[in-house]
Amino acid sequence: MAQPSQKKILFLITKSNWGGAQRYVYDLATNLPKNEFVASIAFGQEGLLAKKLKERQITIFPIKTLQRDVSIGSDVRSFFELLRLFRAEKPDIVHLNSSKAGGIGALAARFAGVPRIIFTTHGWPFWEQRNPIARSIIYFFSWLTALLSHTIIVVSDYDLSVAQKMPFVGHKTIRIYNGIDLHLPLGSGDAVRHSFPSDVRITGTIGELTKNKNQISLIEQAKHDPAMYVAIVGNGEDRPYLIKQIAAYGLQNRVKLFGFMPASEVLRGFDVFALPSLKEGLPYVLLEAKAAGLPIVANRVGGVPEILDAKNMGMFSLAHMLEQTLALYKCS
Repeated sequence: MAQPSQKKILFLITKSNWGGAQRYVYDLATNLPKNEFVASIAFGQEGLLAKKLKERQITIFPIKTLQRDVSIGSDVRSFFELLRLFRAEKPDIVHLNSSKAGGIGALAARFAGVPRIIFTTHGWPFWEQRNPIARSIIYFFSWLTALLSHTIIVVSDYDLSVAQKMPFVGHKTIRIYNGIDLHLPLGSGDAVRHSFPSDVRITGTIGELTKNKNQISLIEQAKHDPAMYVAIVGNGEDRPYLIKQIAAYGLQNRVKLFGFMPASEVLRGFDVFALPSLKEGLPYVLLEAKAAGLPIVANRVGGVPEILDAKNMGMFSLAHMLEQTLALYKCS
């Protein structure tokens, strides 16, 4: 129960698996000063984020009808479920994350009369590789979400430059970089290192197994380079496809899938960190790889160049991110 002196912040995210957007929500929700704020989180699909929030005794609200794929019936039900939630909880701030939750949540929050709506885009979704019609539709709904929100947070200067070209949106958009513990203790990486011959050079990547993350490009590269050994860490919808391609190319001894593991446990098992993503916001894992001092090979998409070219990693510290976001909450 919130006290009169505390602001109620309700975070909304589509999936509660563990990716960049989920980590962002977790870091904010668990680091709010308890004497000033009360946090709760609503989400669609169950996952590791929900488990970790329960462990920290943070209130959660599963929204069973909220899903990533477009479904008019489910989306309408999600809207009314969120509308009831916002009216019942009466949050001072609704902080939206991810495009689906953002769009439906912004509309529901407006109808519920939420005083402050903040939307964080973790990379504009219309940069995904789709046909022009689909991208135009996604652009429109991204713009509408931003229009319905009082403040938009982008995680890179690249995405800020995009927002500044959107009608009626640029003036209420701010850039706040994602932040990590720059002194994060690293494990041995033995789980990766011991899975390959001792004298080989290991190229490693970490991320959800999806088309956007483009792990298939590393498999294709290894197919043509017999000296290349690849460790792919993460889970996701593309796992069966990647397994099939590894087997088809006979690469089972040189390309291995490790499932989900925290970056801190595996980075020391890599000789080179690769990020072949086709679309990015500001990837946490790249921040961790750079902080760990690994050589990096990456596609320069989204906010990636801002990390690669950074001379001062202090701007990407967790403390810096929290300071800027808390200041925004306090003035809302």
